[in-house]
Amino acid sequence: MDLANTPIVPIKDDLFLLARRLRRPIWVYDTDCKSIAFANQSACELWDAENEESLCARDLSSGMSLTVAERLKQFQSDFIARDAVFTETWTLHPKGRPVTVDVVYSGFVMPDGRMAMMCEVIRDEAKAPETARTANAILHTDVKIALFGNDGSILYHNPAARSVLPSANATSGQLFVEPSDFPRLLKEISVDGESRFVTEIYTSSGQQWFDLRTKQCLDPVSGEIAYLVTAYDVSELKESTDKARYLAARDQLTGCYNRSIVQGNWDEVGAGRRKEDYTIIYFDVDMFKHINDTYGHSAGDATLCLIAERLRRHVGDGDVLARLGGDEFIIVLNGLVDETELINKLDAIQCDLKKPFELEAATLNIGVSIGACTKNSADQVPWPEALLQADLAMYCAKRSETDDYVIYDETIGAAAKERNRFEVEIKNAIANREFEIFYQPRLDLASNTIIAAEALLRWPHTELGDIPPSKFIPICEEMGVMNQIGSIVFDKVSEQLSIWHKQGVNLSVSINVSPKQFQHEDFITIAERIEENAEFPLSLLELEITETSLVGDSADVSRRIQRIRELGFKLAIDDFGTGYSNLAYISRFPVGCIKADRSFVEQLPHSDPLLRLIFALAKQIGSTIVAEGVETHEQLAWLRQNDCDQVQGFLLSEAIPAKGFIKVCREVEIRMANRLLVNPMKSNTLDFT
Repeated sequence: MDLANTPIVPIKDDLFLLARRLRRPIWVYDTDCKSIAFANQSACELWDAENEESLCARDLSSGMSLTVAERLKQFQSDFIARDAVFTETWTLHPKGRPVTVDVVYSGFVMPDGRMAMMCEVIRDEAKAPETARTANAILHTDVKIALFGNDGSILYHNPAARSVLPSANATSGQLFVEPSDFPRLLKEISVDGESRFVTEIYTSSGQQWFDLRTKQCLDPVSGEIAYLVTAYDVSELKESTDKARYLAARDQLTGCYNRSIVQGNWDEVGAGRRKEDYTIIYFDVDMFKHINDTYGHSAGDATLCLIAERLRRHVGDGDVLARLGGDEFIIVLNGLVDETELINKLDAIQCDLKKPFELEAATLNIGVSIGACTKNSADQVPWPEALLQADLAMYCAKRSETDDYVIYDETIGAAAKERNRFEVEIKNAIANREFEIFYQPRLDLASNTIIAAEALLRWPHTELGDIPPSKFIPICEEMGVMNQIGSIVFDKVSEQLSIWHKQGVNLSVSINVSPKQFQHEDFITIAERIEENAEFPLSLLELEITETSLVGDSADVSRRIQRIRELGFKLAIDDFGTGYSNLAYISRFPVGCIKADRSFVEQLPHSDPLLRLIFALAKQIGSTIVAEGVETHEQLAWLRQNDCDQVQGFLLSEAIPAKGFIKVCREVEIRMANRLLVNPMKSNTLDFT
């Protein structure tokens, strides 16, 4: 450009007049229009343009990356906010040819008042390739890079860092959401010269999580101490990690904490809990299986959610509510040790849980057994042991007929130890087949002869003597070993029936089968094994099941009973009249015998109408009637007069071992023939005529 021949134009008529006379490349970039508004001759040469007019006609948005566009917008914003000036290394692409230059950027107000950007090349010699590429990488990278002065002021930030800064004037100490994180950073740098941790930062888009790496260095311009910060956005990773941790710690159905937290990672929800006073409240829903069986699992799930919702009303700050699984929950109350206050709390919870639960399927009234234990900081009781104590108290409440809740004390602990010892001995007794079978005779009233017997289990303990079934059978049922014991009973009774059959004695023997044993998957397998090895007619073996065994999955019950009958066993209903006495249940199955419960016999003559009804029902379906628990000649006389078929009880004989049983039967028959019986309960001879 020939400056000597350039016409002189007044400055007021051309805002860019002075820049046109400079030899250094200078141009004005219109940020909004993405084009060049003014350019001097040197700029035209740099941009490989014939003249200013052709350069201004170019559309610079074509091929412009999003990062560059965002960076230029940042410049415009900072020009407006604080009249900023930037010096950066940029690579231009005039007609596709890369040219790397150092450019000073400053604000330029357009004639219409909009803010544009004046670009002044301060050094246009060729750049080393690695320098150009480094500058380009820093411009385009998503990694946030910033340089802070020792006073916290921002000395430099790349476009990615500028995009997240809440303001261009923010200082480093103002960026941390957690105030203690900035002193932590300074401390780590003072010790190690660098720092790295994940922290939450205030950004232009709100609070976000960053993996922050900071190194102490020198500002290349001033030579003073500075801090180079590299930040990686980990918000999504942090959110997914937190969600995974939340889900791992929570019960998916109720949203309460789950068993893994309570048993394995308690410190995550109760940091320092073992050093404080606290109370554990342990819940178990009574008969919850009945809800699932009757109304379906969706109703059961809905009930659990409603229980959790009501329990939350009794949980305060610092307390914890967890579902251990199934129908078991716990609440851990922080700092509550006063017994009166605890009782009031338990009463309030129990009262709340006793209110009806409104479901789509039905309105339910549920019962809940509750156990509690308090722990003082001086107790030094490990958490698992404290949880076990609350569990033991809950089981005491479940077994109790009067208590809705039980608070743990040392007597419960002692009983639990005794119970554990008892369970170990039961397992040993099963392994060693220590159980014995006693037999109680059953008299046929028509012939006055003993035609059957009931097999009754006995446990001859080496230290405690004979332990009655009433003491160990409930424990065996809770332990889930009734099928193993039932197998032992089957084997021993089968052996004895084989012996009697070989001796020419064809007595029928009945075996009690508990509901759990009847429903066990191995029950039919055991029965089939007995059938394969039996050396006696299987019609001599009668299985006594209770009415509750018939309730539930009718198809499965029918299948089991049909298979039992196919094998040749007889079937009897035991304790009739105390369970679900329902003609529909009884008439559906081939029941050969109905045994009236001993409680009706004991209450004679007050139970006269009920017994008559039971007898009439048995006659209607063609079943033999057996009365249990006959102890007096008055009871025997009433039963004989009302067409009872068979009787058993102490009036005839108590249960005795197989050895000598036949002899006792003969003695009973002789006494019957002589119209005399010995009542063991009163130790005298009675005339039953």
